[in-house]
Amino acid sequence: MKTAAHAHVIGAGLAGLAAATCLAGRGVAVTLFEAAGQAGGRCRSYFDPNFDGVIDNGNHFILTGNQAAFGYLRRIGASAAMQGSALPEKDFFALATGERWTIRPNPGRVPTWVFDARRRVPGTVPAEYLELTKLLLARPGQRICDVLSCKGVLWERLLQPFFLGALNTRPEEASAVLAGALVRRTFLRGGNAYRTRIAHPTLAAAFIDPALEFLKARGAQIRFNERLRAITFGGRAAAALEFPDATLPLSGQDMVILAVPPWVARDLVPRLSAPTEFRSIINAHFKYPAPAGASGMQGMIGGTAEWIFTFPDRISVTVSAADAIVDRDRADLAQTLWAEVCAALDISAPLPKWQIVKEKRATFAATPAQNAMRPAAATGWRNFFLAGDWTDTGLPATIEGAVQSGETAAALALRQLSL
Repeated sequence: MKTAAHAHVIGAGLAGLAAATCLAGRGVAVTLFEAAGQAGGRCRSYFDPNFDGVIDNGNHFILTGNQAAFGYLRRIGASAAMQGSALPEKDFFALATGERWTIRPNPGRVPTWVFDARRRVPGTVPAEYLELTKLLLARPGQRICDVLSCKGVLWERLLQPFFLGALNTRPEEASAVLAGALVRRTFLRGGNAYRTRIAHPTLAAAFIDPALEFLKARGAQIRFNERLRAITFGGRAAAALEFPDATLPLSGQDMVILAVPPWVARDLVPRLSAPTEFRSIINAHFKYPAPAGASGMQGMIGGTAEWIFTFPDRISVTVSAADAIVDRDRADLAQTLWAEVCAALDISAPLPKWQIVKEKRATFAATPAQNAMRPAAATGWRNFFLAGDWTDTGLPATIEGAVQSGETAAALALRQLSL
């Protein structure tokens, strides 16, 4: 696309990077503004001196059926950074009993695996899995537990941890509509769509650094430590962007994509409807090499930890919807989580170097009420668009939703430029 247009993207998290790379790839001049000193937002990596190594802010993964995420990775040349099993298998460990099992879905769309006791969750029967289809007919005000029974072996050993991790909201209060969207994009697409892929060696190496190089190679300007203070709106367009050191007037060919957290967006945009409740996530990182043969990602049933991720140089743990424990002492959390890691991975070792990362506003609360407050990417101003996993993507706050939101905003900007 050859145009004199200029796109100003505010926010260098995944949504902003997705929007910026889309536009730059189409020949639009891009300036990317980021309030922090580095890109990535909640998907960042950094050297931690206490840990004495590089850690990810959080443990993120994508599934092979995440079309937006993989399209983004192909665009920036980083598909090879995502690693995982060739098979759609998931390992689980029950802390209370020491029981281990692996679910082994078949690759195709017809879920024949649920009829094989050796491949499904132990103690379950095929009919239990059919209950998931009820979520496809969920209504906007319904919670998961208004639609599903939320009890039984399948619930405790697969569905509850799956929905908790994906929605970062307790299923008792989480949106059934968002849960149904997950079912459509995973279970109904077959095992080939939900093979797990984890960034190696770090999130930044996969999602962030290649995107910045992509933008630089196409002449984009990247400005860190630039916090947007205000937006001037005039008539049906954004007219100016106010930064601490200067006010940037906008011409008729200038597009603006605001890809910042919802609490920031609410301060910048008049009368914006956006989520107001959030849920926390705790991530723990231990400087201990993964045991030989350890699963790259393992589910924990009945523990404080929910998912354990293993890397050659570290072991990491995620606790979703962690509001009840987010204020606990860090050292106490480290001891608790390390004990669970040792049980799950059959390790006998004292607590190694560690770091606890707490995100108190990690995602919007995926309740029916908060989901109804998510705004569309398009706004009442012709040159101004919204991006972020908190916008109305139809998905919960995930990498797939963040990338999808950025690409949606970029497509709207490109359409406006072609009018």
